[in-house]
Amino acid sequence: MKNASLRFRARVAGGFYLFSLVTAAAGETLFHGWLNYAVGYIAILGMVAVTLLLFTIFKPVNRSVALLAASINLVGLVFEALRLNPRGVDIALVLAGVSCLLAGYLIFKSTFLPRNLGALMALAGLCWITYLLPPLADYLSPWNVAVGVLAEASFYLWLLVKGVNEQRWNEQAG
Repeated sequence: MKNASLRFRARVAGGFYLFSLVTAAAGETLFHGWLNYAVGYIAILGMVAVTLLLFTIFKPVNRSVALLAASINLVGLVFEALRLNPRGVDIALVLAGVSCLLAGYLIFKSTFLPRNLGALMALAGLCWITYLLPPLADYLSPWNVAVGVLAEASFYLWLLVKGVNEQRWNEQAG
């Protein structure tokens, strides 16, 4: 994948996100018992791929922030894999929210993606962070979920369909 074009890597990230979203939704609604766990782990592996691909895409914008976003998301995926929800708080979703906020910043600061996608990712992050306070998340539900999914999916659908502007990415990387 290292020799693959940047646009191709962005599209693969968008594809893995869509795959993970559909897989996770199917796992939660269609499968029970061990099959639910197996499907959930497949979705998590897809999101690991997305996280690593996004790190390579956002490195030129700000390597430290890109690494922080990737690290936080990977820790969240570990919480998700272990299904850890201390005191009823969905830590995996809260960490995904923090990661989305950082990704929103990186998108906004990039020259190779539309800035409005950064605002949408930040909005998704705020929706997921509401899960830090379960009563607030319950009060805002289902709107926080709908807005979060639509805002986050907008970015990944952009990656899947359009990719990134490679010329501007190369300029920012240089």
